[in-house]
Amino acid sequence: MPQMKIKKVLCEVSGTGNLPEKSSFVAWGEFVELTRIDPSSVAELLELGWLSPVQTGAREYLFNMRDVYRIRKLLRLRNDLGLSALGGSIIVDLLERIEELEQRIAEMERLV
Repeated sequence: MPQMKIKKVLCEVSGTGNLPEKSSFVAWGEFVELTRIDPSSVAELLELGWLSPVQTGAREYLFNMRDVYRIRKLLRLRNDLGLSALGGSIIVDLLERIEELEQRIAEMERLV
């Protein structure tokens, strides 16, 4: 059954038409699985303050999906260029800053 059809049936059953939003957070195990990062590397990045997961009441980490993409970018840089975690994290931060500035320039150009 196609996903849209399932959603429609669920909406009809619940009567509200509102399904729960997909969370933008992932738990530790899913984060490691999605990124394929070594858990010790995550610990290193946590110590550097580069990752700032939310902690639950049960002292478990919840990572933002944005962190998944950042880690993938970091791992690609580390593998391709042989960088340390610190060097790769600096480059990822700079790339994100460049993207942000390019977006701001595009906004300003639209206003002019």
